[in-house]
Amino acid sequence: MRRQALDVFINRIASHHELRQSDDLRTFLQADEQTMERARFLETGIFKKKPADLIQIFKDVQSKVSDVVLGKEKPVEESTPEYEKMKSYIFELEDHLAEAQKHAYRLVKRHRELGESLSEFGKAVKLLGTCEDDALGKAFSELGAKSEIISIKLQKEAHHLLMNFEEPLKDYVRAVQSIKATIAERANAFKQQCELAETIKFKEIDLNKYRLTRSDKLAEAEREYEMLKAEGEETSRRFDTIVRLMNEEIIRFQEQKTLDMGLAFHEFAKGQARLANGIADGWRSLLPKLEACSS
Repeated sequence: MRRQALDVFINRIASHHELRQSDDLRTFLQADEQTMERARFLETGIFKKKPADLIQIFKDVQSKVSDVVLGKEKPVEESTPEYEKMKSYIFELEDHLAEAQKHAYRLVKRHRELGESLSEFGKAVKLLGTCEDDALGKAFSELGAKSEIISIKLQKEAHHLLMNFEEPLKDYVRAVQSIKATIAERANAFKQQCELAETIKFKEIDLNKYRLTRSDKLAEAEREYEMLKAEGEETSRRFDTIVRLMNEEIIRFQEQKTLDMGLAFHEFAKGQARLANGIADGWRSLLPKLEACSS
């Protein structure tokens, strides 16, 4: 890794429009060991730098290599205020929707279980009525029948909640998860684009070095460079396409799903009001008969 980092450092020097003219650099790149030994004692050019300066350069290189080896390098991520705001909105929305969907499921379950319990209660009270004579037995029978009627209302409302409230919430959650998947795809495309751009930059450095040294590897390096450039252009087009499709998806999501959820919450409120009124009317109609029986 250190040799690789040093190679990158030398390549960058070789690509510099002024430093590449240095006789010392040419000696470093082309000379044999004996010539290099003699050059080390020269007091001109790049080797005239103070030892402290050279030590700092190699410390910086060492630090960079250590970061790569230990995984301390910052990840390549797209970061703009607008994009960060959009990601924050999507992630928070998913959490809130998941919580709402969980409670919607509990509401459906509660209505269904309450309806089943009330139905069983109604059957038990009707059987109890058969054991009593006159008004008391009739009151028990009517209480049981009314309980069964109200249990049916609860079961119907449970189904209504499932189809018109819980299921739309599930669709909403799935839509948000789809956008999150696109965010992950976009992040991967951005990383590939940046890494490829870095590779192309290093290949340009190699080209400059080969041109400077008139290396026989120049032709092959130029072919590789052109291939990398074509791949880089394709990667950039793919990233731009993902960004465009993602923006369109978010616009559709905000327009359509906002309407859908507005309708779902409206239906939820109407259903709860209808159920409450139906239950109240059912028990209210039974009160005179029960009062007459208890007086």
